[in-house]
Amino acid sequence: MTTAATGWEAVIGVEIHVQLATRTKMFCGCELRFGDPPNTHTCPVCLAHPGVLPVVNREAVRLAIITGLALGCEIAPRSQFHRKNYFYPDLSKAYQISQYDEPICIGGRVEVLTPEGSFEVGITRAHLEEDAAKLVHVGGGGRRAGAEASGVDFNRGGTPLLEIVTEPDLRTPAQAGAFLRQLRATLRRLGVSDCNMEEGSMRADANVSVRPAGSAGLGTKTELKNMNSFRFLERGMEAEIARQIGIIEAGGRVTQETLHYDPELNEIHSLRSKEEAHDYRYFPEPDLVPVVPDRAWVEELRAGLPALPAVTRRRWTDDLGLTFEDAEVLSEPAELAAYFEAVVATGADPKAAANWIRGELRAQLRELGQEPWESAVTPARMAELLALLGDRTLSVPLAKEVLAEVVRTGAPPARVVEEKGLGQISDEGELVALVERLLADNPAQAEQLRGGKDKVVGFFVGQAMKATGGRADPARVGELVREKVAAG
Repeated sequence: MTTAATGWEAVIGVEIHVQLATRTKMFCGCELRFGDPPNTHTCPVCLAHPGVLPVVNREAVRLAIITGLALGCEIAPRSQFHRKNYFYPDLSKAYQISQYDEPICIGGRVEVLTPEGSFEVGITRAHLEEDAAKLVHVGGGGRRAGAEASGVDFNRGGTPLLEIVTEPDLRTPAQAGAFLRQLRATLRRLGVSDCNMEEGSMRADANVSVRPAGSAGLGTKTELKNMNSFRFLERGMEAEIARQIGIIEAGGRVTQETLHYDPELNEIHSLRSKEEAHDYRYFPEPDLVPVVPDRAWVEELRAGLPALPAVTRRRWTDDLGLTFEDAEVLSEPAELAAYFEAVVATGADPKAAANWIRGELRAQLRELGQEPWESAVTPARMAELLALLGDRTLSVPLAKEVLAEVVRTGAPPARVVEEKGLGQISDEGELVALVERLLADNPAQAEQLRGGKDKVVGFFVGQAMKATGGRADPARVGELVREKVAAG
């Protein structure tokens, strides 16, 4: 949705709910395990029995702090839990324990890298809260509308969540998608969450409004709720931007409300009018003391932060000459990034390493259900194979064959070449004789080449590779074909 094309500009902010990778729930000792039978991980605390008291999960606080540090936030010297009051069947207490006006992480700024360049997104806050339970609808395709009955699974109730809220700094759905993908990679690198959107470990809402291009004011915003796919979220934002522009241009006014996007129909549906903070009657949680993290502990966590994906990607594109796509793919997960860097550290060409790790290596390992760092192809073996390619001992087809043997046995590539006789033919006289024979055996193609059809060179290269079992140097064969034809 470009401003030049429409005369309008989108203003987008996102809110992300991240399920923290703790062993137990936010305020009780119930275990967290996805996919277990309903209501098997509950206790009086998460079921809100009378007289029970919550206790803050220290690990959840730690994960919130390292996330805030990675996002450039200030870690509040004091944060407070509140009660957010509302009734819904999946909320047994009739209120949610959440942080309101005293969150644990305040402010922040993130540089987002894209193939077209970079942009910055402000972080308003990141705060801790508990998740609600899960409503399970019977009939009606699993949706509430048309369901015959509904049940409540309290296994998820009380799961630690970190809600990350951005400033309205995003201008296109594509920017929002780029930010969310980088955020997911960052959270995974930190070990904060697995960010599995299909299982609900990461959920994103988008606040969307439009304004005349170049203006500074803000339009009326709507909220797209709980999108479990970045692709669907981008499509939903595109649809909502178009809907709002249509309303305004027709003389109407956009209503502040919460919306649902149907990706199958590419349609926006209203869920409810947008709530304001006062609708929830927030007040401090009387059963929990404020969170006051020790400043030495915070600095210890800051010092222990790993290299973040955005920093790694910037270094690889600037210093190693990788494309953004190469850097994005190879920087996640952390094990793959470490594998790539280990290959390059042996002296391998970074671009060749990126191409082979992303391409042929992962393709061969995929059939075995392995990842590079788990395989018999150690970084040293991968670097050795790339060296044999670089000095023309191997052609690309032969290198793939050698790689398959290394995947199977873990043998050094040079030994595989020697034992199987797979080295590339380097004797110039042998290659000249081969090319002369091919030109004599294929006069029609030779004549086409003399007539200017240079693509026919590929035919001769293919024939040479076939005749030598892939051992001919394809680049040198092509050069000799052109030389012999030019010489008459």
